[in-house]
Amino acid sequence: MDPNLLRTFVTVARLGSFSAAAHELGYTQSAISQQVAALEADLGLPLLSRRPVGPTPAGERLLEHAGPLLLRLRAARSDVLRAAAVPAHRLRLAATPLAVNGVLAARLAAARAAQPRLRVSLRTCGRERLAELLAGGEADLGLADGIAAPSDPLRLPESGPMTTIGVSEEELLVALPPDHPLAGRAALRLADLIDARWLDTPLCPLRRLRDLAGDGFPAALVYEGDDVHTVLNLVAAGHGLTLLPASAGRGVPLAAPRLVHRVELLHGALPPGPAADLARALSGPPG
Repeated sequence: MDPNLLRTFVTVARLGSFSAAAHELGYTQSAISQQVAALEADLGLPLLSRRPVGPTPAGERLLEHAGPLLLRLRAARSDVLRAAAVPAHRLRLAATPLAVNGVLAARLAAARAAQPRLRVSLRTCGRERLAELLAGGEADLGLADGIAAPSDPLRLPESGPMTTIGVSEEELLVALPPDHPLAGRAALRLADLIDARWLDTPLCPLRRLRDLAGDGFPAALVYEGDDVHTVLNLVAAGHGLTLLPASAGRGVPLAAPRLVHRVELLHGALPPGPAADLARALSGPPG
């Protein structure tokens, strides 16, 4: 299966338009149609309906495989180029919104102090995008965060050969309005909050709580952003509860089940240079 044809098919399916895909990929509309037709001929099945443009059942199945396949190809290309690259005084970091806590920020500052010429860029994004940036060679190191049982690895998207190291775990707090009846407790159990009103946010997805603690946790409000101050303001105004790492907010410690806010360092092959040095610093014991 030609990856170029697969990429064209995915783009048409995502945009729902042959002309829009042609504009994005830099081809003529006729060339896009020919590429999709060639892929359909290769598989012997129609993959896209034309009016309106959308995936057929066979196309839907192919889309399930196409994303990981294309990401692995990008990862392989990036890995080969990275291994042969000449180290530069540049470091590109990608991180999920709550991944850079105080300890990690201090280690990054120490690494920069040791290399005054080092130029560092930091981009925040979701886990899916973080995997894409690492696989595509657009980031040297990634920091991902999430809720997990102690010492359990995070569930991260498949993005090819990748080193993953746990770099920190900290206590989780239940963020509540100041006047909430439970705000004065010394600790709380999730089982006591299963019917409470919750915020559903990328920082604390309710589907993850349900995976860890069972059904329940109704969403009172869905917030699709990742700004911690906005989340805290929503909590304070009574829109719902949420879980946050101790370093990110105020609240009552979570006693049960035993869960932590975990941060993991991700990277592909690292030649000697700033990225490898920082990876060692981040994954070592706190200084």
